[in-house]
Amino acid sequence: MKPFTTLVGIAAPIDVPNVDTDQLAPARFLRKPREDGYQKFLFHDLRFNQDSSQKLDFILNQPSYAQAEIMVVNRNFGGGSSREQAVWCLVDYGVRCIIGSSFGDIFYNNAVNHGLLLIKESEQTCQALREQLHAQPGAQMKIDLESQHFTDVSGTTHDFEIEESRKKRLLLGLDEIGLTLQYTDQMSAFESTYRAERPWLFVSR
Repeated sequence: MKPFTTLVGIAAPIDVPNVDTDQLAPARFLRKPREDGYQKFLFHDLRFNQDSSQKLDFILNQPSYAQAEIMVVNRNFGGGSSREQAVWCLVDYGVRCIIGSSFGDIFYNNAVNHGLLLIKESEQTCQALREQLHAQPGAQMKIDLESQHFTDVSGTTHDFEIEESRKKRLLLGLDEIGLTLQYTDQMSAFESTYRAERPWLFVSR
């Protein structure tokens, strides 16, 4: 997993509230292998017509926002099912940070496993940020995880809160397996002691 330190990237405003995981990753694509590239499934039914042509009014199909690495979203983003593929779609598309007022609980926990930073701000702040982005299509924002602040289009700096454990995992690029492997020495020591104290459990028959 790629570590997250500082990000400067185009930000896209997503105005619709209650964007659920089925909109992010439609159910019919969930059996596809990750290697297929889940970026093409992100917002699929909102991005594409039935003939696979782009819906030109969708925000990510507009040239100014097509390369967005940051999204500023409306309330209750990522609610719905527990599908991890919703995060895959975002990360494979290139999104590394989402700013919103509220997120689905399971989506919030899945995000950190794939290097996706979620920042919680008030609805008023998120609305103001989206208005900035609509007014200046293609504008960039800066996210600094180490110092826990981001800079909006106007140059204003905003502090944000994040749990220390999530911050550490994102800075180091640790998914759940990587986090577990940090304790390899302790696990090996435990196994050696356990075998020494209970040799009868390991006698070949």
